[in-house]
Amino acid sequence: FSCRTNDQLVAFLSRYRDMNFLKSHGRDNARFIRKQGLDRLFLECDTHMWRLGDRRIPEGIAVDGGSDWFLLNRKFVEYVTFSNDDLVTKMKRFYSYTLLPAESFFHTVLENSPFCDSMVDNNLRITNWNRKLGCKCQYKHIVDWCGCSPNDFKPADFHRFQQTARPTFFARKFEAVVNQEIIGQLDYYLYGNYPSGTPGLRAYWENVYDEPDGVRTLSDVALTMYHAFSRLGLRRAETSFHTAGDNSCRYYPMGHPVSVHLYFLADRFQGFLIRHHATNLAVSKLETLETWVMPKKVFKIASPPSDFGRLQFSEIGTDWDAKERLFRNFGGLLGPTDEPIGMQKWGKGPNVTVTVIWVDPVNVIAATYDILIESSAEFTHYKPPLNLPLRPGVWTIKILHHWVQVAETKFLVTPLTFSNQQPIKQEEALKYHSGPPKNTYMEQSFQGLNPVLNIPISAARVDQAKRNAGLVGTRLEAWVDSLVSSVWSAVDICSTGPTACPVMQGCTQTAWSSLSPDPKSELGPVKPDGRLR
Repeated sequence: FSCRTNDQLVAFLSRYRDMNFLKSHGRDNARFIRKQGLDRLFLECDTHMWRLGDRRIPEGIAVDGGSDWFLLNRKFVEYVTFSNDDLVTKMKRFYSYTLLPAESFFHTVLENSPFCDSMVDNNLRITNWNRKLGCKCQYKHIVDWCGCSPNDFKPADFHRFQQTARPTFFARKFEAVVNQEIIGQLDYYLYGNYPSGTPGLRAYWENVYDEPDGVRTLSDVALTMYHAFSRLGLRRAETSFHTAGDNSCRYYPMGHPVSVHLYFLADRFQGFLIRHHATNLAVSKLETLETWVMPKKVFKIASPPSDFGRLQFSEIGTDWDAKERLFRNFGGLLGPTDEPIGMQKWGKGPNVTVTVIWVDPVNVIAATYDILIESSAEFTHYKPPLNLPLRPGVWTIKILHHWVQVAETKFLVTPLTFSNQQPIKQEEALKYHSGPPKNTYMEQSFQGLNPVLNIPISAARVDQAKRNAGLVGTRLEAWVDSLVSSVWSAVDICSTGPTACPVMQGCTQTAWSSLSPDPKSELGPVKPDGRLR
């Protein structure tokens, strides 16, 4: 992201057009070689970077490296691209089997080439390093190595863009799903405020699915939930807009979702926007609608509140990002074969130990464990090793201090209406919806805690769960919809085009739809000042 204007950048690079701007790691060359794995052989195969063994660094070469963000002049780029001299040829071969070649190749070639005097040890960038959070080996699933990744900027970092100690023109990282406010702050700082009343300035939409992607790109959990969200929207249209004897606002769902967006407002997740087809029952014509569904608040502090005040929030999800400290699975869409993680956010206070209890939909205690919360801890997270499949339904997480409940939260494990993107068959439904083998989630049973915690197991609920496990078709959809509506609400629905429902708003007229105005994101021809908008 640029933190200076285009005019400022052009003026600077014009003045220093013969220089190459790269950031070096520092002075300890041996440590850099080990840290980067330059003395190891790597090969990428099947979307994984494999470490194959050791290798020797070429003799007579001063190896250097650092950031893979740099500005190179035309002469050096042409040299690297077209030269057949020994240095370039050998370095291209050596770095072909390197973990992060861009973090060292250009530095090494430049410093050993006739262009060595053109190097400036500054890549004109600010990088938001927080190694305590960013160096957690969070990419071990894709690479046989541990590295570090910078954090996203937040509003508290804004002063760093105003420093003048060294020339900087770019900054990283920015991510609107983590924090959009800082992007707006920087935009206003460089180019001034938008006119009063400009819509969409605090909103952010991110597309996660579009029809050309094909339903094969969606998990069965996502496809199940997106369909349920669409039906939830149609029920809202019927209950909010329908009048007796008039079918103009009643619909029948048709086909798979057209598109799905995440929707954020003021840096808070507001839910999903599902665009979908439906037949209007009054005129038997197909319409395209968009439904906004929002998660209901499921985290509750005990009433009356205990004297334990450190717990601020708790949430269950998957794909926990330890660096940005959020769940990347926005909305927490979970199915029977997912492995949920429990997260707690803490305020400062004395060291304490809390007990976390996971209760399934029929009140089987699936897991219980203690967490020591140190005085400086801000977040804790843990994934209990539960036997799968998880029983579908609404789960409850209880958090206790000295065996007194201080808070609870809930999360939905949805039954699946699809298996391999096809309507699920009864044999598969029974396999996924009957709970874990022998009704036990872990090797040890916690059944003895049920009376202690006043969590009775109801025979009627157990029998109902067994009957639900074999449901298919519309009866399965009805079960899914009842569960989804207990933790999600349809906030609004709009029409993307012509509609027979006279009171339904057009999507472009709303403030929330993915089709609503968003001037800050509109792109057009490049203007004389270098701006796209």
